[in-house]
Amino acid sequence: MIEKILEKIGLSNKEVTVYLASLHLGSQPASTIAKTTGIKRTTIYDIFDGLIKKGLASKIDKGAAVYFQVLDPKNLINYLERDKNEYIRKIEKEKQEINEILPALQSLENPESTKPKVQFFEGEKGMREAYENTLTSSEPIRAYANVEDMHKGLPNFFPEYYQRRKDADIHIRAICPDNKLSIERKSHDKEEMREIRLVDKEKYEFSPELNVYDDKVLIASWQEKMAILIESREIADLHKKMYDLLWEKLN
Repeated sequence: MIEKILEKIGLSNKEVTVYLASLHLGSQPASTIAKTTGIKRTTIYDIFDGLIKKGLASKIDKGAAVYFQVLDPKNLINYLERDKNEYIRKIEKEKQEINEILPALQSLENPESTKPKVQFFEGEKGMREAYENTLTSSEPIRAYANVEDMHKGLPNFFPEYYQRRKDADIHIRAICPDNKLSIERKSHDKEEMREIRLVDKEKYEFSPELNVYDDKVLIASWQEKMAILIESREIADLHKKMYDLLWEKLN
């Protein structure tokens, strides 16, 4: 169990053997550790060099002999923290490199292409993923939404989503049936960077949500727990014009 976990975090099989033996033996010369582990003395030096670089061991010169010892096992946590930080720095560097070549990659796309890109999302997890895409919007979102069905469909998701949308400085306009929760949320419009306009729920009740932003149309079905994200300039433009026409009528 211990051996497998130590190997899992990046120690080699021989490093694990030497580490555990040294932890038991305490400060000892390479010859003693070699005798205990059955590993050649010259190899013990190489192994401890690796453990020292990982911050897990140390060596002390005592006259003619060099004594080796592993440090407090708590240093394994420090080792993992350093490993995590190095990984994060590596990812951040790669993200920066991708951002640098992004314009070149985007220039390879055919701007005249009218073929829409369609993605399907299923279940609560998929719908959450679909909503994450709205946080990339570079413009105010146009939405048809039934607030009651939204909150039933993804319990506890939207309060946190509202805050993240606000943090991303993305405003939203929403046309909603005038049910109790829609009216309640409308009272928070200003603080949540939103403007709701209500329609008569007796005449225009609906459940699915539709968001239009940039070149995208997101359709979410709360009853079927699925969402469709369509990326098409032409389709998005049509929905924006239809939405703006209705929005003005509701003013």
